[in-house]
This record gives sequence, C-alpha cells and structure tokens, in this order.
Amino acid sequence: MTMAQEIELKFIVQHEAVPALRTLLDSLNGAHQAPRQLHNTYYETADTLLRRHDMGLRIRGDNDRYEMTIKAAGRVVGGLHQRPEYNIPLESNALDLARFPAEIWPEGVEVSALQQAVQPLFSTDFLREKWVVTHGESEIELALDQGEVKSGELSEPLCELELELLSGNTADLLKLARQLVAEPGIRQGSLSKAARGYHLAQSNAPRQIKPLTILKLKPKATIEQALEASLEMALAHWQYHEELWVRGVKQAKDEVVKALALVRHALALFGGIVPRKASTHLRDLLTHYEVSLTQALPADTLAYGAESGITKLALTDWLVSRRWQAHLDEKARAKISDSFKRYADTHLSRHAAELRNAFERPLGDKYRDQLPRLGRETDAIRLLAGVYDSAVSAPWLENWEGLRHAIETGQRIEIEHYRNEAISQEPFWRHSGKR
Repeated sequence: MTMAQEIELKFIVQHEAVPALRTLLDSLNGAHQAPRQLHNTYYETADTLLRRHDMGLRIRGDNDRYEMTIKAAGRVVGGLHQRPEYNIPLESNALDLARFPAEIWPEGVEVSALQQAVQPLFSTDFLREKWVVTHGESEIELALDQGEVKSGELSEPLCELELELLSGNTADLLKLARQLVAEPGIRQGSLSKAARGYHLAQSNAPRQIKPLTILKLKPKATIEQALEASLEMALAHWQYHEELWVRGVKQAKDEVVKALALVRHALALFGGIVPRKASTHLRDLLTHYEVSLTQALPADTLAYGAESGITKLALTDWLVSRRWQAHLDEKARAKISDSFKRYADTHLSRHAAELRNAFERPLGDKYRDQLPRLGRETDAIRLLAGVYDSAVSAPWLENWEGLRHAIETGQRIEIEHYRNEAISQEPFWRHSGKR
C-alpha cells in the first residue's frame, strides 16, 4: 500500500484546444507516456456514507492491473486539491476494504459492513496521456484525460488536464500552471470526475444557482482564518457559477460578478491589517476581468480565456501561498492572530452604521446610485455575521438583500418596504451600544 498527500490542480480543456495544448506540453521537455486506456469504477453506499464524509472510493483498471484507491477529506481551493489518498494494488477487479488502514474510516463504521454496503455507482473511461517534467525544484506530472463519465444511461464528455506534484513544492506547481493558463481553451475548475459522476448518478438534475450565504467559521477562529475562509467562499462561488454559466445558465454570470466583488470586499474588510500593497497585483487582475465581464461576449470566450485563467490562478496562489504574510509587520502579525469574534463585533457596528446613514431617508430616483455601497456593506456583514447564530443574523441581512433586489428590479413599493424594515432592525451583535 502507498499513502500520499495528493496535491493536484485541475483544469477543464476545450476539445478544440487539445492539439495546441499537447504541443505546449511536448515543449516542456519532460518524459512522455503515450495514451493508455483507463477504466475507473466508483463505489458508494445507498445512503452516500462516503460522500457525506468527503471520501471517494474507486478501483482503477489499467490493462490487467488493478488498484484500489480511497481519497480522504482534505482541502480544495480553486481547483487545487490537497488531500490524503491510499492506493493498494489488487489481483482482480474486486474490493477488499480490510486492506486499508483501520484508522482512516469514520468513527462507528464497521469495515465488514461497509464492504457489503458499497455498490458501483458510476464509472469513468478515458485515455490518459502523461508528461513528467521538472519545474523549478519540483517534479510535476501532467495528465491529459479524454473520455466520458457514465452512470447508467447518462453520460457526459470528459476533457481535462491534471497537474500533480510528485515532489517539491506547491509554488512550482502554481508557476507551471500560470504558464499553461496563458493559453486560451483551459479553465481552472474544481468539479472533479467524482463530483460529475455523483451528479449523473442523481439523475443529472439541472444545477441550481446558489445565492451567497453568511460565512460560517469554526469557534475561536482567528482573523487570518476568517480572511482565508472569506476568499475561499468567494472563489468557490465563482467556480461553481462559472460552471453553470458555460453549461448555458445565463443568470449564473451575475453570480460570477458577485463572487469577484466579494473578493474585493473581503480584501477591504481586512485592509486594516493586510496592507493594500499585498494585493495590488491581484486587485488589478480583478479589475481587468470585471471590465471584460461587462462585454456581451459568450461564456466560453470569457471563462476559457487567458484573462479569467490568470486571475483565478492568482487568487488561488494568493490564498494557498498566503502571500499577505510577507507584508505584515510584527504588530500586524499579532493582530491577524487575534480573535475574529472581537474583530467582527467592532466591524459589524461600523458597516451597519454605513448602511443606516446611506438609507436613512427616501432617495427618490437615486437609489441605484447607492447599489455599489449596498453591495459592499452587505458583503462585509455577510463575512462577519457568521460568528452569531444564523437564526438572528440571517433575517437581519435578508432585509438588506431584499432592498438590493428591489432597487435592481425597480420595484418602488418594495424598495420603501425593505428600506423601512432594514433601518429599523435592532443589532444582533454585542458591543453595539444597544445590548
């Protein structure tokens, strides 16, 4: 058995971009492996026990060789997957879960019962062509996969590139990725083969737009952990809705725009600790891509364009490499390690006051002028409010969101209704001067 901390970056590739991509990969002067046909069968229980614990179980067939793999829970940031995986060679295409270490299973799971409960759920069949290259101080495997994901009678095409760090450091992996996304036709995506297979297995129902929610954090989170979680939420929202957008859901573009705005608002929210110079390059890239999104261009042109790829990868890199840390002095380092709860209490009052001041009186025909401020302040509160119970924070934010929607859609009666409701709300947080 081998156990590894898998670190890989996933890209979706347009079929027409494959020849140019293959030429680029050949130019990297790595060891090339001709395409091989791979068949993967993924297993799950009827109550999706593995999925609920963020685990994936499969058997891979490569000619007459088989390998059983389980991927445990890890971290996914912008398509960069960091998670432990266990691989065991098999003599036949039959599961033998007892060969995995006992400690990897969730508490209360009996391996013998799980062995009986899991059944094939979906499969992936694809040609895999590989290159192993040296980049910087690292050895990186690039795998180009072309085939399909299938569950029962349902299937969808598969064309993706995976970069896996075999040895070295994540920084080199991201540097190589920047070279690749400078070419059109490649889109950084977090939707794995397994995620697509599970969706097909659930009858391939249309994916739904997901409104931004209040950020939830673990108890006693630090300010730095809140910064990371804020940007991860924005990046996940961007990637999820970009996927919908390129699949034909036109309204999903609005959510991509909101995700980019949330990145900006998160950087501003923590700007009292993290200096602006730490994110200058990232904010410049965001600005240019936001301008591109105002143009009436097809989803594929924008989502698979180099500008989108470079911007998204820059955000991934900024997050994973914690680029802000190099710009913090000793005082800022102490602050960013402090309690986010205290930080949230202070800033909730400030942002709520900004909203009340902006909408204290009816604005007649000038409500739309306040939309940028309304979006900025509600996003800040969205990132702060999770330290309180959603039963009290969500209704408070919903009134402001209702006002925003009413302004965007020009519903005058609704505007005044939500404005009155929003400005008359009592604070739900401490140290507000009201409790």
